Amino acid sequence: MDENILLAEERDSVVTLTLNRPDVMNSFNVALLRALRDQIESLRFRTDVRVIIITGAGDKAFCSGADLKERATLNPMQVKEYIFTIRNLFTSIEQLNKPVIAAVNGVALGGGTELALASDIRIASMNATMGLTETRLAIIPGAGGTQRLPRLVGRGKAKELMFTGRRVGAEEALKINLVNQICELKDLLAECRKMAAMICETGPVAIEQVKYAINYGIEADLHTGLAIESNAYWVTIPTEDRIEGLTAFREKRKPVYKGK
Repeated sequence: MDENILLAEERDSVVTLTLNRPDVMNSFNVALLRALRDQIESLRFRTDVRVIIITGAGDKAFCSGADLKERATLNPMQVKEYIFTIRNLFTSIEQLNKPVIAAVNGVALGGGTELALASDIRIASMNATMGLTETRLAIIPGAGGTQRLPRLVGRGKAKELMFTGRRVGAEEALKINLVNQICELKDLLAECRKMAAMICETGPVAIEQVKYAINYGIEADLHTGLAIESNAYWVTIPTEDRIEGLTAFREKRKPVYKGK
């Protein structure tokens, strides 16, 4: 089963990764973490891949977090290794040089919500349920949730959600800016691919640099952030894509970007 634990589909420069453990709500065991880690790293230097979509198998769950049955068999040192692995994996997703869209197709709790938080864009189905529920198990979010959630929804709302372990539905998730967009389940992947297609029309180097500028600039003061933006802009100036963009505009045609 482990060889099919993570599915990958490529179409039009977009790779869709599907967490494939629907019988346990696509929860993360060690094998799935390692499979996703290896897949993400294999895509990092693929110039033909522009966008990554991550979703869960079936229509009930995106990812319910850690596989608690497996967790119960781990000793304290193995739990530390698990947390180290998932935290580094989600950081690598956040810092990936390509946009990552989380297609939240149902339950996304604990590590499932943290995976969505590490993604760049979150689109949720109307049956989605999200939350950092770890305090109800007498632990805390360990894959970046305590840091990413308040940066997205604000300190007060993040504390409320983590202190109570409360779950939120799709409409509330949209209202508090936890997700970018909501839609019917049947339309979820189509909406994600529509977003991905729009991204694929843009310059690859520009997308990489704007993601870099946002991710690192938002952690700095404004003066430093503007310097980061300036340096990121300089990277785009000598590219062939920039010239192609100007030429295509002048010739009133769609540009053909090559990531050079």
